[in-house]
Amino acid sequence: MAEFTDPIVLFDGVCNLCNGAVNVLLDLDKHKRLKFASLQSEYAKNLIRSRGLEQKIQGIDSILFWDGAEIHIKSNAIIEICSKLGGFWKILKLCYLVPGPIRDILYDIIARNRYRLFGKRESCRMPTPELKERILG
Repeated sequence: MAEFTDPIVLFDGVCNLCNGAVNVLLDLDKHKRLKFASLQSEYAKNLIRSRGLEQKIQGIDSILFWDGAEIHIKSNAIIEICSKLGGFWKILKLCYLVPGPIRDILYDIIARNRYRLFGKRESCRMPTPELKERILG
């Protein structure tokens, strides 16, 4: 079994909003702490299967965050991803003061409507040579 010890953003590879978020994260992650894998990739499927995460992520197909030890879903994923960026972005940990169900209502509305609002690609993007080490699968 692969180790999967790196922090990995798992994202919907055909969603324009998710791909846009990945582009922003690639730019903001100056220390290259984050790796990325589309949920459609064999890499992501192997991570999910090998860690027995199918039940926990059931019905969630937009953005997830594997921190190297556990999976974070919905608004928790967004908060944890931003905290890995360091600096100013760590302040978003204060969002944990808002109860999860309230935060997740907004997350669910956006996730449910993302294709209609932002569109969809026909296939997952292919990483450029300089991003190959950060975009897995």
